[in-house]
Amino acid sequence: MKLLITRPLPAPVMTAAGARFEVTARQSTLPLDGVELRAALREYDVVLPTLGDQFSAQVFADVPAPKAKLLANFGVGFNHIDAKAAAAAGVAVTNTPGAVTDATADVAMTLMLMTARRAGEGERLLRAGGWQGWHPTQMLGAQVSGKTVGIIGMGRIGKAIARRCHFGFGMTVIYHNRSAVEAGLPARQVPLTEVMAADFVVVAVPGGPATRHLINAEALALMQPQSIFINIARGDVVDEAALAAHLQAGRIAGAGLDVYENEPRVTPALLGLENVTLLPHLGTAVLEVRTAMGMMAVANLVAYLDGQPLPNPV
Repeated sequence: MKLLITRPLPAPVMTAAGARFEVTARQSTLPLDGVELRAALREYDVVLPTLGDQFSAQVFADVPAPKAKLLANFGVGFNHIDAKAAAAAGVAVTNTPGAVTDATADVAMTLMLMTARRAGEGERLLRAGGWQGWHPTQMLGAQVSGKTVGIIGMGRIGKAIARRCHFGFGMTVIYHNRSAVEAGLPARQVPLTEVMAADFVVVAVPGGPATRHLINAEALALMQPQSIFINIARGDVVDEAALAAHLQAGRIAGAGLDVYENEPRVTPALLGLENVTLLPHLGTAVLEVRTAMGMMAVANLVAYLDGQPLPNPV
């Protein structure tokens, strides 16, 4: 079978894929463009796409009888693939859940600590030569330990964040989820309005139409002036313009973001704010994790090749 891998992946993943498939490995690190998306469906039996490869309803409409029968997505999030349109075209979609959990939760904690303790701002000051030495009121930030964290989305990643907050920092955990779910630790499931009033608000929901702009101006207005907002989910979950407006007006204390509405473009107003920590989508950027993700994607491809049930259908 002919397999297209849309961007470079760790060597063990490429080796595993090459052992079972005739692999075309695209060398660009940029997402597929419109022509490439349609060619992928027409010319390959299976495709291993990644974040940003926009297999939209229009792409499937333009290729009504695709040769490709499986998109084995590299990543747990798949909102860049219209799963309904894919199914209608006879194309299965899989993802890589589980492999990303701990690394993504770690980045959530990184953003919480960096933003609360003004770490990014401090490093910029030091590198620019502006630090004049220690003094008692220098760059006073916020305490993380013992505070309340509100987690939106209590799936694998949400639970991993909750564990770190509760057991590592003695935080009170409250959470909001679409359905009733046990957190596995002392925590309360509460309405979204109560979560938004926590000291730290962390978003860990899937992307897609159901959660687009879940965090809008109305939701942000529920936050406290001392609160810090963290997003490690998907960029389109947050109305970035509304978030920037709240930060500029001092209605919330700060924000930490690893994902953006229109990646790689970031709302310009956010770039100029010192109380915002901005990371370039580092959630799963660990070699072991990216390798595990790739091997999981290959396992989905091999299952299809062998006529076995897909391990991780979406």
